Amino acid sequence: MNQHDVIILGAGASGLWAALTAAKRGRKVLVVDHARKAGRKILIAGGGKCNFTNIELSAANYHCKNRHFCKSALARFTPWHMVEYLSLHDIPWEEREHSQLFCTRSAEDITYALYNDCLEENVRFLFSEQITSVQKNEDLFDVTVTGGQHSAPSLIVALGGSAWPQVGATDAGYKLARQFGHKIIPTFPALVPLMMPSNWKCKNLSGIALPVSISCNKKQYTENMLFTHKGISGPVVLQISAHWKKGDALEIDFLPHASLETLLEEAGSTLLLKTVLKRTFPERLAVALIPPALGEKQIAQLSKKDLLTLHAAIHAFKVTPTGTEGLKKAEATGGGVDTDSISSKTMESKLCQGLYFTGEVLDVLGDLGGFNLHWAWASGNAAGESV
Repeated sequence: MNQHDVIILGAGASGLWAALTAAKRGRKVLVVDHARKAGRKILIAGGGKCNFTNIELSAANYHCKNRHFCKSALARFTPWHMVEYLSLHDIPWEEREHSQLFCTRSAEDITYALYNDCLEENVRFLFSEQITSVQKNEDLFDVTVTGGQHSAPSLIVALGGSAWPQVGATDAGYKLARQFGHKIIPTFPALVPLMMPSNWKCKNLSGIALPVSISCNKKQYTENMLFTHKGISGPVVLQISAHWKKGDALEIDFLPHASLETLLEEAGSTLLLKTVLKRTFPERLAVALIPPALGEKQIAQLSKKDLLTLHAAIHAFKVTPTGTEGLKKAEATGGGVDTDSISSKTMESKLCQGLYFTGEVLDVLGDLGGFNLHWAWASGNAAGESV
């Protein structure tokens, strides 16, 4: 059996950062992954440009049963740590809207740098290996893979969540957690497009995009929304999807930065309502939102009841999605290993000494915009400093 100081299951963002951090401290590290190469999710993140962090990051951007859990790791690993890492490797980056930081060239720049830094620190990698067994015998974890057996006093589970199964995501991390007595907060597809009823008013608007505000369960986001063949997508939808549960209605404000009443006043009393709305919205959307008879009225002819109908249709449009587009379209997984049994400082299990969990496998979900990747770096750093 091959002996190591640390075995890390998963060569994604948190696994790579944990490996590098531990190896720099002199630990003998083995990383095992069933994929053929490191960082598969990093490579496709941010449309291939890797939205690696967000400079406006705070614990408020994370959703977890224990809302304080993230604070320690985030305080010790800030967005500027990532900026410094990219600068040391001459990796160009840029700030985009909402304080998101992206690689200018390609996500490969970060993946390549991390992987090669790990190799320079003598981290050993085993790719295309299936984990067949993990056991703890006295003070050592024995890990059996298709290519042999390995043991170490410390084991980091960095296997990610179930989102993006098309790039190899599985539920293996949750199974391992349960094996060692950990509770799993029920998982769900998050940051995901939503599907709508086949008979909803806006069913034929595929391709139209516009800024809207969406509210659900006391959460509200304002950003671009895209109508799709199945329902709605775009940044605002991905954000609100993290708070939506089956059966919940969404309230959509199609005019978040203006008042319909002011718009009508400024238009003048003789214009037809449909003329005003077609100036404000894409024509197909304007037609879908209001009854045809109402559109033929002049502004001056609108009754109080008409105005209430208009306000509800444009500023408070309600619809109940039928579901999400599932894990294949989800950018992250909600739920995961219950953090009540995890140290917030080190990511070590409180139930099993030497066992650590990092990244998306934990019940920590970040908002859209670089927050989930930053959690991977920060939690990997916390574990790597401790093992």
